[in-house]
Amino acid sequence: MHADEIDTDASLVRRLLDAQFPQWANLPIQRVRSGGTDNAIYRLGDDMAVRLPLIERATAQIDKEHLWLPRLAPHLPLAIPVPIATGMPAEGYPWRWLVCRWLPGENAIVEPIANLRDAALALGQFVAAMKRIDITGGPRPGAHNFGRGAPLAMRDAATRAAIAKLDGVIDTDAVTAAWDADLHAPAWSGPPIWIHGDLHAGNLLIDHGRLSGVIDFGGLGVGDPACDFVAAWMLFSGESRDTFRTALSIDDASWARSRGWALSTGLIALPYYLHTNPVIVGMARHQIAEVLADHKRGAC
Repeated sequence: MHADEIDTDASLVRRLLDAQFPQWANLPIQRVRSGGTDNAIYRLGDDMAVRLPLIERATAQIDKEHLWLPRLAPHLPLAIPVPIATGMPAEGYPWRWLVCRWLPGENAIVEPIANLRDAALALGQFVAAMKRIDITGGPRPGAHNFGRGAPLAMRDAATRAAIAKLDGVIDTDAVTAAWDADLHAPAWSGPPIWIHGDLHAGNLLIDHGRLSGVIDFGGLGVGDPACDFVAAWMLFSGESRDTFRTALSIDDASWARSRGWALSTGLIALPYYLHTNPVIVGMARHQIAEVLADHKRGAC
């Protein structure tokens, strides 16, 4: 998926564990199939997971998650992957890595959500709980979280460059008009708020049809909460989208910015992963289509 991606396998994980955490070295190791792009995940025994960054720009997530997830978890209504230990570079692997608790369930790409309205309410309550947590010392948007939570205008150049690459692939006139409209929504004027930064189907766990957990906090930071409202366009529609908005009392400006975030992330992901990650491409096309449909309804 990336030109600078490194290879990992179960043998590497075994060697790392044997050298640094021998108490776990004899447990079964199995790679987890995933559409994720920054990390390789291996299930360790029944109750743990090993997470290894695949690219250097994902490595800042390790220390951030080790520090913050144990502090956030007690305040959240859904399970999150709390780290147990941090591994060091060794055995030819160049970066720090994590051992976390394994959470039950399948991601929402694999297992369908039984009731979208219930899921919208549960996710809205999760985002609302994030907003209430003290942000003292929390990391501001930057390279560590792909700029999630920064002003939407900071994505303008990258979004327009992506649109240019998609000429002939999608309706570039329609997405340009939609981007122009949402880009001019009033900026966030409130205090920074905790954000997950990447609330799409691949990062939500479903257990027996119900939303049970949220994973992959690489986009974690404090900033504009509209970044987390993108779930409205990635996961929900109709009544469930209304339920999500109502649960969070989202104002018109934040709603427009969230739609802009959904459009921008979809547009940037689509050309980058077009020939390497069909899962991400499918999600990108879906959120672009949802945003365009919403703009079309608004224009009628």
